[in-house]
Amino acid sequence: MRNLLLTGAAALTLAACATGSAEDPNVGCCPDLTTPPQAEASAVATPAPAEDPFLWLEEVQGKRALAWVAAQNAKSKAALEGDPRYQTFLNEALAIFTATDRIAAPGFRADGIDNFWQDKTHTRGLWRRTTLDSYSTASPKWESVLDMDALGKAEGRPWVWKGANCLDPDERLCLVALSDGGKDAVEVREFDTRSKSFVQGGFRIPEGKHRIDWVDENTLAVATEFAKGELTTSGYPFIVKLLKRGQTLDQATELYRGSAADGGYGVSPEALHDKDGKLQGVLIVRPTGTFDAEHYLSADGRSAPVRVPLPAKASYQTFVDGQLVFTLEEAWGGFQQGALIAYDLNALKRDTAAAKPVLIFQPNARQAVEGVTSTKNKLIVHLMEDVKGAVDVWDLQGGEWTVRRMDLPKNASINLGSASGSSDRLFVSVQGFLQPTSLWLADAEKGTAKQVKALPARFDASTQTVEQFWATSKDGTKIPYFLVRSKSVPMDGSTPVLVYGYGGFQVSKPPVYLPEVGKLWLERGGAYVIANIRGGGEFGPAWHQSVLRENRQKSFDDFAAVQEDLIARKISSSRRIGIYGRSNGGVLTTAVMTQRPELMNAVVVESPLVDMLRYHKLSAGASWTGEYGDPDNPADAAFIAKYSGYQNLREGVRYPKAYITTNTKDDRVHPGHARKYAAKLEAMGVPYLYFEDTEGGHSYDAAPTKNAERWARHYVYLSQQLMD
Repeated sequence: MRNLLLTGAAALTLAACATGSAEDPNVGCCPDLTTPPQAEASAVATPAPAEDPFLWLEEVQGKRALAWVAAQNAKSKAALEGDPRYQTFLNEALAIFTATDRIAAPGFRADGIDNFWQDKTHTRGLWRRTTLDSYSTASPKWESVLDMDALGKAEGRPWVWKGANCLDPDERLCLVALSDGGKDAVEVREFDTRSKSFVQGGFRIPEGKHRIDWVDENTLAVATEFAKGELTTSGYPFIVKLLKRGQTLDQATELYRGSAADGGYGVSPEALHDKDGKLQGVLIVRPTGTFDAEHYLSADGRSAPVRVPLPAKASYQTFVDGQLVFTLEEAWGGFQQGALIAYDLNALKRDTAAAKPVLIFQPNARQAVEGVTSTKNKLIVHLMEDVKGAVDVWDLQGGEWTVRRMDLPKNASINLGSASGSSDRLFVSVQGFLQPTSLWLADAEKGTAKQVKALPARFDASTQTVEQFWATSKDGTKIPYFLVRSKSVPMDGSTPVLVYGYGGFQVSKPPVYLPEVGKLWLERGGAYVIANIRGGGEFGPAWHQSVLRENRQKSFDDFAAVQEDLIARKISSSRRIGIYGRSNGGVLTTAVMTQRPELMNAVVVESPLVDMLRYHKLSAGASWTGEYGDPDNPADAAFIAKYSGYQNLREGVRYPKAYITTNTKDDRVHPGHARKYAAKLEAMGVPYLYFEDTEGGHSYDAAPTKNAERWARHYVYLSQQLMD
C-alpha cells in the first residue's frame, strides 16, 4: 500500500490534530504553514463564570451568524482589498502559487511517478502520472489520471482532493478521498488507475473522518461511524471492522472496539504488507488521549488483536524488513525518552509477552527524530540537530542495526518525501530561508543522492541574511529563533518584523523557503522570525512536554522573550513588531496579545483556538485535552482561564489592532473561536479586522488562487500596521 500525496501515517488517516505547518507552495504536499503597563500572567484574574453573549456565532451555518460574517467580510475587504497595495500583492502571490515552474511533488506508484497539480487552469487539481525518467527531465510528459475540476463540474460538488491510498503490490486500485469544500471529513471511493475511472460497484464510504487501509483486493480495514453516534466525544471512530467487497457498512465484521470515551484522533488500522505485498498482519492504534495510545496486533488480519507491550506514549512509525518501528515519547523498559526502537513481527506473533524490543537509535540532548519512513529494504530517519536537518539510513544485518549518514547538503532544512516500496529510492527536499527548495532522488542502498529539481528563486535573496539567536525566557530557558533580515538593516529599532510561532503538539518549525514572505515582505524592507518556542519538537519530546497543560504559560513567556530580545538588540521596536500564528498558534497569539499588548502593533490570528474554556465542545477539540487540559475539570479550568485569549480581553486596555481570519469549512478548529473573539473586540470598541473565507477548510487547499488572495490580505494588513 502506498499513500500518494498525503503526509502522515501509512493508513488513510484523513483528519489530524490542530497542528499547523509552515506553508510551502513550491513542493505542495511533498515533504508538508504571522500601551499600557505590562500585565503579568500571574496577575490575570480568573474570570467568573458568565453567560457567553456570543454563543450564537458557534452555529456555523446559522442565518444570523452568516449575516454577521458577511458584514465583517465587507468591512475587511474594503479595508484590505481597497488598499492600493492589494492588487500588486495579489498579482505577486498569484505568480507564486500558480507558477508552472513549481516543483511537481512526486509520489512513487507502480514503477512510475504520480503528482497532484493545481494552477490557474486546474484550480481544483489534476492527478497525473509519468515515468521516473521523464520526471527527472526539465519537461516531464504527464498523463492525466483524474481531473478534479471536471469531476466537480460533472457532479455539481466543490470537491477538494485529499489523497489516495493504493493497494500493493501493483498499486492499480486506489481509495480516493474527496472533501466537500476542504473539510477534514471525506467521502472515499475506489478508483481504477488503468481505466481511469471509479470502480462500478466498488468500495464507497460516505462522508466522515475515516481511517481506512487495504487488507487485500477484496477487503478493507475500516474505522468509521458504522451506526449513528458511534464516535468518540471528539467526533472520531473507535471501532474497526473488516469490510468485504459488495458489503454495506452494516454488514462489516468487527475486528476491534475501543471506547467512546477514548481521546485523541480515533482508532486507526494499519495493514502490514511485506515487500512482495503479502499481508503479515494488521496493527491497530487506539489513542486513549491526545498523546497516549495502545497498540494491538492481529497476526493474520482477522483474529482477535493482542496488545503489543509498549508504554502509553509511543508512536508507530513504519514496517520494514519484518520489523515494527516505534518512537518513544517517554522513558520505558530501559530505553530513554525519544528513543527509536523495533519489534520483530514474527517474535510478536509467536509470543507477544515474551517478545523484546531492541534499540535502533537514541537521540542526544540536541537531536530529535523528526521523521521516519522506509523503502523496500531500508529504514530512513530524518534527524533534527540544533534545528538543522540530516538523514540517516539504517539497515538490519544479522540481527544488528547499522547506520550511515546520507550525503545531502549541510546546514539546511530537510524533509522526507515519497519512498518507493519496490526499490530503495526515495525523494528528499532541501531548503532554507534564502535557499529555494530543491528535490533530491536518493538511493538508500548506496547512501547517495542527486538533485533532480530546483525551484527558481522567487525573490531577491542576495540582499538578505539569516541569523540564529537565543532569547532567555522568564524561567531562564534559552529559546532559539531565526531572524531573516536585510543585510543593511539599521540597528535603531525601525525594522518591521513579523514573528511567527506555533509551540504545540511536538511540531517543529525549522527554516523553510517561503516565497510569499520573501516577495511580499522581505523585498519591501520587512524582517521575518521563526521562534522555536517550547511545545514544538525541535529538541525532542521533552521540549514539547515541558509546556503541557498547567505549564502552558511557559510557551507564551518564550514567545514574549523573543520579542523582547528583538527590541533589546535594537532590531525592531514594539511599534514595528507583528506576530502571527494559526491553529494552535492562535492560542499563542491571543494569549500574548492579551498578556503583553505593549510588545506588538499587529496580530494575525488565523484559524485559531481562542475560547479555551469551550474548545473541548467545538469540532475536534475534545481530542486535545492532553495538550491543554480539560475545562470540565475545575482544577484544569482554573489554569486555562488564566491565559485563554477570549476570557482575558479586558476593558480599558489598548490592544493592537488584530486581523482575525478563519474558514467556514474548517471542521477541525471551529470557526466560532475566531468569530467570538472578533465580536468581543467589537463590543469593547477595540479596533480589529475579521475575514472568513467560505471554503478551503483548515488546510486552505481548495484552490491556489484562494491562497494567493489570503496572503495578499495578510500582507496588506501587516504593511498598514507595521510599515505605514
